[in-house]
Amino acid sequence: MFNGDLPGRSGPDACPGALQVHAAADGGLARVRIPGGAVTAGQLRAVAAAARELGSGAIELTSRANLQVRGLPLPPDACEGAERAPVGAPDFAVRMAAAGLLPSATHERVRNIVASPLAGRSAASRRDVRPLVAELDRALCARPGLADLPGRFLFALDDGSGDVAALEADVTLRPVAAGDESEAALLLAGADPGLRAPSGAETAGLLAVAEAFLAERAAQGSRAWRLRELADGPARVAARAVRLEPRLRWSPGLPPDAYGDETGTVGAASAYSDETGAAGVVGMVGVVGQRDGRMALGVLPPLGRLTPAQAEALAEAAAGGAGEVRVTPWRTVVVPDLPPANAGRWRTRLAEAGLVTDPASPWLGLTACAGRPGCAKSLADVHADIRAALGDPRPDADVSGDAVRSPSGAGGRIPAHWAGCERRCGRPRGRVVDVVATGHGYRVEAGGGSRAFPDAEQTSAAVAATREGL
Repeated sequence: MFNGDLPGRSGPDACPGALQVHAAADGGLARVRIPGGAVTAGQLRAVAAAARELGSGAIELTSRANLQVRGLPLPPDACEGAERAPVGAPDFAVRMAAAGLLPSATHERVRNIVASPLAGRSAASRRDVRPLVAELDRALCARPGLADLPGRFLFALDDGSGDVAALEADVTLRPVAAGDESEAALLLAGADPGLRAPSGAETAGLLAVAEAFLAERAAQGSRAWRLRELADGPARVAARAVRLEPRLRWSPGLPPDAYGDETGTVGAASAYSDETGAAGVVGMVGVVGQRDGRMALGVLPPLGRLTPAQAEALAEAAAGGAGEVRVTPWRTVVVPDLPPANAGRWRTRLAEAGLVTDPASPWLGLTACAGRPGCAKSLADVHADIRAALGDPRPDADVSGDAVRSPSGAGGRIPAHWAGCERRCGRPRGRVVDVVATGHGYRVEAGGGSRAFPDAEQTSAAVAATREGL
């Protein structure tokens, strides 16, 4: 897997799922799609139990608000790196189906739907898109032809805050004006070609774009995984979508700044950017008030990994609110609908479990590839090196304190991505401090400059200083 989305794909997309397990160096890797990032307390407990009893115990949050479980058993002949590894952990799929996390065997890998985590709850939210998530998921699974979508094709439902619109998904539904639900814009690969879906036709419009993508891809003889990889993709796909769904209409396209929300904030945005997002977006970590007087608590699992115990702690917190959590595309988790009297208590308890609840924590903005032992190509155990450099190597440690804290706070820092090799898997788009393992330490790259360091501690100090200075 190479960084970014590259044209001229040489093979079919074979993203892992709950049924199709990818063979990694540390065993099977299964991915569970969670449309809109919504997972109930019971479902989170089911994932935690499966990770503990069937896998290595590592639960990863992905940049599409999904969950991954590592270390599942594989057949003896499954080779590391195989894109179509034999399914070696059927028990995992059975458990996910029983928990309601695998509603379709044919479409399970294409149910990639992100949504604003605090839609209908935050002050910046113009529209509650939660009902549309469920509607889109059902309709997507009901169209047999859309099972052919690549596992990278991404739907996004933005509530008007601009948070998931910044991800530049293949197709994004976004309100055009505050308080006006008569129509919504359909953005393609982050651009506004002027495509509009009237009220009641939003799901049909989103699926028309997906079908138009497949048709245009076939017409171009392409194996593209993303809409942006097609020649003149947004314009050509938009034209096809209008022919497929007559309720769609044309309107003059708007520049990105025309969608700014009334409060001038980004809304419930990310703690850091992801592989498709805008770098430097700082998000909801800590407690924030909702419109209805209740509270939402945002937490960051360091480096996007949860232990089963942490997942169970989140499930317990969710049970004290609406009974669900929201996994975000920025590898954070939001616990919504907490009574104000309990929000502080849960913030303390989740911090004690090793989850970051401090918006000034040095962990915000740090991402990493799988590293060793999960990837045989990696030259370093980047996760262990980062934890050791930040003062505590234990994966369940409370790292929300003041270690290597930035003087100017998290909002003044840009993302840094640690990679175990030159492929730099999972690297955020945009302005990033690159930290690349060399086999003899790390190389730090930023702003056109590059310096080598012999150990993780010196590397971490250089990264912290570089993030402040750019």
